Amino acid sequence: MAGQAAAQPVATAPAPATEKAWAPPTSFSDWASSIKFWGQVEAGIVGNTQDPNNGANYGALFTDKANRPILNQLMLTLERDIDPKATSYDFGFKLQGMYGSDARIIHSLGLFDHAIHDRNQLDIVEANVTAHTPWLFEGGIDFKGGLYPTPLGFEVIDPKANPFYTHSYIFNYGLPYKHLGLLSTAHVTSVLDLYLGIDTGTNVTIFDGDDNRRPGGIAGFGLNLLDGKLTLLALTHIGPENSKRNTPFANSAMRYYNDVTITYKATDALSFTTELNYIKDDGFRAEGYGAAQYISYALTDTLTLNGRAEIWRDNSNFFVSTPVNNLDFVNFERGYSPANFYTAVRPTTYSALTAGVTYKPAGIPAPINNLMVRPELRYDRSLSGSKPYGDGNDKGVFTISADVILGF
Repeated sequence: MAGQAAAQPVATAPAPATEKAWAPPTSFSDWASSIKFWGQVEAGIVGNTQDPNNGANYGALFTDKANRPILNQLMLTLERDIDPKATSYDFGFKLQGMYGSDARIIHSLGLFDHAIHDRNQLDIVEANVTAHTPWLFEGGIDFKGGLYPTPLGFEVIDPKANPFYTHSYIFNYGLPYKHLGLLSTAHVTSVLDLYLGIDTGTNVTIFDGDDNRRPGGIAGFGLNLLDGKLTLLALTHIGPENSKRNTPFANSAMRYYNDVTITYKATDALSFTTELNYIKDDGFRAEGYGAAQYISYALTDTLTLNGRAEIWRDNSNFFVSTPVNNLDFVNFERGYSPANFYTAVRPTTYSALTAGVTYKPAGIPAPINNLMVRPELRYDRSLSGSKPYGDGNDKGVFTISADVILGF
């Protein structure tokens, strides 16, 4: 989904004795002094060595255009974060809007999803309020209500929290993007967090923005081990997700998103993340599953090496596809026709190897507060005999990509 960080369990261990004890805001002006307003822009390009005639990078949603620059996101955010050290009541909020190519994919139905027909579109990424309460458990309970990115998964909508410009198959096809509802996180102990939420479903809102008007929900747990060096987040989202416009089972057939993310920080410079993913749709009798392994090593304060290896099986040839036109993705979610996609000809096992660097130059003058450059080299290959790449003629494809993220 500053912008949202990668979803990880929140450590709730008491602050060391040498740290200043947390004190709640004593006035509205004190509370308002921690409100932040910031902006961010991301643009990039994917160089496809096959130069496909259809112009598409198959197996991608956010970086689907080959050999042409893309304005992915121009994002503006107004927010106040809950203080992670809060021991009594604390309140916050987040309002985040986006213009750019990524909005085509992350739309919450009913919010600007047909307002613009061009590639660059508008979207509300977040509009929520948050609260920390000292209720029931050692670390209290946090609540988030409104529109928010899914807590499932390792990669997120905010690009600066990801190691790469291109996304994994898991992020593209195995996870929801956003929910409208209420999510609670109970910090039971310094080791255990429990997650429970109810929402309108995946990428939908209410009334005409809900494709079936049936609720969904989130449940799971997080573990914080080895003084925060080892974390595990295991979450599931369950609910009917198909449109009543074109399926007779929209209100009854369940879709299950399941994701486990394990991160181990071996040293201050070296970290490993393993993600396991399983998705199933009862209505279409479709399932997909796979795993991704990440490694990150900080050479210096300004340069980090990143690697990702992934394998993901679309066991029913239902999930992995690339939209042909700008509104095809949301048209499919709404059950509208036409909704045209490039697809494989049969169920396929996809693999991908990605290597890249993140460069954060030092000494950037104000008002720029964040600059990142991320070149990468990626190889995608079908492991099951199909030829989904290069206009449907090749088993694999090399891409050379890069993006620039600028914060202000």
